[in-house]
Amino acid sequence: MFALKKILTAFLLPPGIFIVLLLFSGLWFLFKKNWKAGIINCFLGISMWAFSISPVEDAMLRGLESDFRIPENPHGDVIILLGGGVYDNAPDLSGIGAPLEDMLGRIITAVRLQKRLNVPVIVSGGAVFKGRKAEAPIVRRFLIDLGVPDKKVIIEDKSRDTIENAKYTAAICRKLGYNKPILVTSASHMRRSVMSFEKVGMKIMPFPANFKTWKNKKYGWEDCLPGSGKTRGAMKEYIGLLFYKFAY
Repeated sequence: MFALKKILTAFLLPPGIFIVLLLFSGLWFLFKKNWKAGIINCFLGISMWAFSISPVEDAMLRGLESDFRIPENPHGDVIILLGGGVYDNAPDLSGIGAPLEDMLGRIITAVRLQKRLNVPVIVSGGAVFKGRKAEAPIVRRFLIDLGVPDKKVIIEDKSRDTIENAKYTAAICRKLGYNKPILVTSASHMRRSVMSFEKVGMKIMPFPANFKTWKNKKYGWEDCLPGSGKTRGAMKEYIGLLFYKFAY
């Protein structure tokens, strides 16, 4: 009964329901000998299914994460924490605004690293779109709530994307004399982040967070059930890498 519940839920909610409709309509067209429509619908259904399951997502993410490892003995004079999005007007325990789920992993990693090294943290993240709140002040509140001293948190609240994260935090580092920054961001975002800092002439120590792939990862039948947005993050990173390569 448990497995049936999981299967029914996966195929009754988007994108599963659309996969079912495409496959059944494709088979119906094939039964009616409408070969072109049947093949197209079946192809779209199978493709949508493939891009909504964990093994395909991990295959895409592995290409982004595999070059990075958590340093055994990290050392530096400042931590740079890159923003990963916020719910800017969400009610929260200590104020208004809360980090997105992926950003929470970056924050926890940065806090643990700061506790070990006792160095300042530069939080980088502005308002991406007009009318939204900057990310850095919200993240700063969470860092302080989790025990990072107020005086050790520096905010950069003008950047709207990764290249601007690099540009503005590099300027802060040069102004304050930091020359051994440790960069904390999600493992899948690290390649684009390193590229961005290289383009502004700053060498950093990568400290990846939020790994979603690892060696010999095992999969079960449940990992082949469709889920929403499974490959969106990986595709966003590949598009970003391509754009940054030619635009900057």
